[in-house]
Amino acid sequence: MSDTKELSVTRYIDAPPAKVWDVMVDRQEEWWCPTPWRAEIDYVERRPGGRCEMTFHGPDGEKMPQNGIYLAYDEGRRFVTTDAVTGDFEPAGPFMVGIWEIAPEGDGTRYTAKARHWTDEARKQHEEMGFEPGWGACADQLKALCESG
Repeated sequence: MSDTKELSVTRYIDAPPAKVWDVMVDRQEEWWCPTPWRAEIDYVERRPGGRCEMTFHGPDGEKMPQNGIYLAYDEGRRFVTTDAVTGDFEPAGPFMVGIWEIAPEGDGTRYTAKARHWTDEARKQHEEMGFEPGWGACADQLKALCESG
């Protein structure tokens, strides 16, 4: 996508797609936030229209709810979420659509995470919040979990 409203990170992971997918969805709390922050899954319905609610916990007791819904959930390939809608399709202040996907590449897996924003201003805000180092750290944490024994 050539739209300037998108930010993305990608990593090659030296592990088969099935293992990467398993870690992505079943061990999400272990890689979803850059340390020393951590994510706690509060509620999840892995299906299009299903709720995905979690809380980010900071090292100094900070708590940041992260609630939205799945727009797509393609088992073994990708999931797409947005914070524009929460709970029972309640409109919320939209910030982004997040896309996390994997694809076979050689003997391993290509992991790509994208954040698509409604406005250039929102993209710039996300960039200034530390998108690249933050989402890059998460990608590195996922990669390390997948490549370890």
